[in-house]
Amino acid sequence: MTNNDILRRLRYALNLDNAGVIRLFTLGGHGLSQEDLDLLLKKDDEPGFVDCPDVLLSAFLDGLIKSRRGAQDTAPETAETLNNNLILRKIRIALELKDSDMIRILEAGGMEISKPELSALFRKQGHRNFVYCRDQLLRKFLSGLAKISREELS
Repeated sequence: MTNNDILRRLRYALNLDNAGVIRLFTLGGHGLSQEDLDLLLKKDDEPGFVDCPDVLLSAFLDGLIKSRRGAQDTAPETAETLNNNLILRKIRIALELKDSDMIRILEAGGMEISKPELSALFRKQGHRNFVYCRDQLLRKFLSGLAKISREELS
């Protein structure tokens, strides 16, 4: 999945308008103009498409954490390069999701996962039980998140 796709899916799942997305980028330490956001939200095949770098998506996720949980005394874990495991971890922190919530969201997205399989995604890289989060799992998670959050809003 591209960072742009993740940004679009999170924006939809969390029912954020453009002003809200820009506010989250600012909270994460990267100011963004409306024009820049429009370019990031375009699809790959649209003219004017601009690739969203890891630093920007990380700033958006850090801003989401700060907006939901408040600013921390320690600096957030900023990453030069994001991977799906770190993206999933930041979403989990921001939304204060427990294992049961994560499993329910994945089931809503059409993926069955056990608690040990889920915990393997959040282990430190290099741990013998660490598992890389594949694009399919992240896609199903974001899809399930959109379904559940949209149902709660209606």
